[in-house]
Amino acid sequence: MSSTTAKNVDEYIEEQKQALKNNPSCANTLYNLGTAYLSKRMFREAEETLLQAVDNAPKLVEAYVQLGGIAMNRGDMETCLRYNQMAAQARPFFAVPHANIGFVHMQRGEADEAIAAFKKAVKLDPKYVQAMANLGGIYFMKGMLDAAENWSNKALALEPHFGPAYGNLALVWLERGDKEKAAENVRKAEESGYEVPEDLRAEVQDLL
Repeated sequence: MSSTTAKNVDEYIEEQKQALKNNPSCANTLYNLGTAYLSKRMFREAEETLLQAVDNAPKLVEAYVQLGGIAMNRGDMETCLRYNQMAAQARPFFAVPHANIGFVHMQRGEADEAIAAFKKAVKLDPKYVQAMANLGGIYFMKGMLDAAENWSNKALALEPHFGPAYGNLALVWLERGDKEKAAENVRKAEESGYEVPEDLRAEVQDLL
């Protein structure tokens, strides 16, 4: 949030609305208002305001990313992909839209496209833990267990309590037939606060 005297989100929203009365086309104020609406899960208001922001500042890539998130929230992966592609085009060295593009491809089962996008995100931001863990997951989907293990461990080297990476490793060790290591990684995933899929937990428990 920008400089503010607001004590809560509602006050902040009113503050931004007042600022817009003086300068209705200020893209930064529109963006701030849009993200405030998002924090209250007021998705329609957020989308309308963020669209106004990019109308006034077509290179405000953070707004495109937020719009992509709103589209994803309603299950519209095509629109999510389009907004993130616009963000990546406007600012090619911004890692976030590339990771989001990878996530859309992963959800569609388009493994090679997802890998390319996640690798680009990691190249741009070598500490992008979520993108690394997603690479671990997508390589597991392709049956490339060594690559899945490698990327999951890279994520954990940066963030030792990143549950999704432990979830990937549990799947890897289960596939390799090492039930003890699979169970250990399920335990670590749960300790991190990650909600392990019920079928994975059940499969590991059945083996022990």
